[in-house]
Amino acid sequence: MTTFELSRRRFNASLIAAAAAPALATTASAQSQLKDWQRESLEMALKKAEDNYDPEVQLVRGTVGNIGYHTTLKQGTPIHHTRSSSVYAAALLDSGREADLQRAQDILRKIISLQDQNPDNKTYGIWSWYYEEPLKMMSPPDWNWADFNGVQLLHAWIYHRDRLDDGLREALRESILHAARSIRKRNVGPGYTNIAIMGTYVTMVAGEQMDDDGLRDYAKKRLRRFHEATMKTGSFNEYNSPTYTVVALSEITRMMMHFEDADDRKLVEELNHTAWKHTAVRFHPPTGQWAGPHSRSYRTLLNDDSRVFQVVEVATGLRKKISDKRPLDLGLDEYRLDFKCPDELLTHFLELKEPKSIIETFQINTKGDVVGTTYLHPNYCIGSVNRGDFWVQRRPIIAYWGDRENPRYLQVRFLHDGYDFCSALPFTVQDKNSLLCHVAFANDYGDTHVSLDRIQNGTIKAKDLRLRFEFGGAVDGLTTKIAGSPRRTVGFNADDGDILIDMKTGQNSFGDGQDTVPWETGEGDGKKWVDAVAFHSDTEQEIILDRLISANFVFGLTVRLNTEHPTGKGRRTDQSGGRIKTHWQTESGGFYLETLDSPRPVNDVKNAVVIKTP
Repeated sequence: MTTFELSRRRFNASLIAAAAAPALATTASAQSQLKDWQRESLEMALKKAEDNYDPEVQLVRGTVGNIGYHTTLKQGTPIHHTRSSSVYAAALLDSGREADLQRAQDILRKIISLQDQNPDNKTYGIWSWYYEEPLKMMSPPDWNWADFNGVQLLHAWIYHRDRLDDGLREALRESILHAARSIRKRNVGPGYTNIAIMGTYVTMVAGEQMDDDGLRDYAKKRLRRFHEATMKTGSFNEYNSPTYTVVALSEITRMMMHFEDADDRKLVEELNHTAWKHTAVRFHPPTGQWAGPHSRSYRTLLNDDSRVFQVVEVATGLRKKISDKRPLDLGLDEYRLDFKCPDELLTHFLELKEPKSIIETFQINTKGDVVGTTYLHPNYCIGSVNRGDFWVQRRPIIAYWGDRENPRYLQVRFLHDGYDFCSALPFTVQDKNSLLCHVAFANDYGDTHVSLDRIQNGTIKAKDLRLRFEFGGAVDGLTTKIAGSPRRTVGFNADDGDILIDMKTGQNSFGDGQDTVPWETGEGDGKKWVDAVAFHSDTEQEIILDRLISANFVFGLTVRLNTEHPTGKGRRTDQSGGRIKTHWQTESGGFYLETLDSPRPVNDVKNAVVIKTP
């Protein structure tokens, strides 16, 4: 078995050649520069978007999704998107058609009119998500919209400004500068990976295109700060994200296409190598999945329609070896980007000959580094992060098995009235295909979002709280069986033919300190699950977390072939002095995990964690 140690590793800059100065087309039509497959992808995307355009409002229509933060509008409410509209306008311009040019100009005028352009306002330079919900109605506004919309407006400026009406051309220029100045004022740090990169692109290119030395100098310093922070750990703060690593790769590619300075582009080339390395080493060819853990992900299971596959195929040149979809479904943006994956990483996308472990430091913190462990086996993969939370976009513990046509997954979640609960905090240690996890609780962290809806006065209202082991994908043949009784469960196993998943419980309690949490199984919407029910009531109840004598869940989990033996040899859990302590013996040696046994402020919970590995 191969083990890759990536933590704190700098990539050797001497191995990466500086890119040649790009031929930046500032007035030529982007459509004339597109390759055949790019035109096919663009036309498919435009056709899909056609029915969503509302000519009366001059924006793209849609409905509110199941978001839970930023917007106050309810799920299903009809709306018009600002961001989707700016993406659509830029793509329309690329088509080269006169009819599309007129529609694009209509959209651009509307988008620009919706931007807050008053420098005295807190929301200066940004847009609301929806036409129907102005900035003052959002809870709170999303400053990222300066970055997202700024990227699209810059594309219109770089490639199509000479085709625009004189008045619109000047309005577009001013709108880009407002967005860039908003980004500079906000000054996001390297930790917010995708926005740190995107904002650097917008401010740099706006500074170069508009000859604004202040923006250009700011962007150069920001690029170097981000590069230094990334090379220090060898990883992105928003680690291993199927969603946002692709966003980062898109913006890095845009930088390589549009940055004018050779020294800047050299730094970007190194970032490109870093991003592709972390993507490649966790790609699981047998299932076609992106192995965990994931810092942010919008969908647990990738399928052939996933844009991830299309981007990987473009970047690697591995035609029809990554995706069979034709034309490539790259949406209204990525079709125009010239993605490049380093040649030495291509084999990671094609085959997995033997098991391998990847242990990587994602974040360096004085109170405890954030470390991910991924185990890739020719028949399955399992990944975990040592310090995490259960925000809806997180995948702190995730496993995949099956094949590309019928992949399956196991995701561990904690639910508050059916929605992922951020203040349940998993702490995990993993050895190969087995892991040990403690779930502790914070009394002042987020509910549906890590920061936008913090728990107040240590109190939540709930009908239901539960730890869920969710099985999805092609799981019709999977069976689950609880060991022990529902009131005194000692574990469960999930049998899916060749794959067996074992879970063994340790100390589990929520409230009175007694280890009597009930367990139950269920299924629906193509998923199956095994739940530890922390709390359930037919009516909403107020739960004061500070008054809980004990609140914690401890479990060991193994994913293996039916013919394999678990790597975990034994566990011992002790509860004393307000702490839960578990000793775990494996083939690699002794592990130790210790957490608080009752809710406390999130920093106290994190600082109290003790993780020891051989």
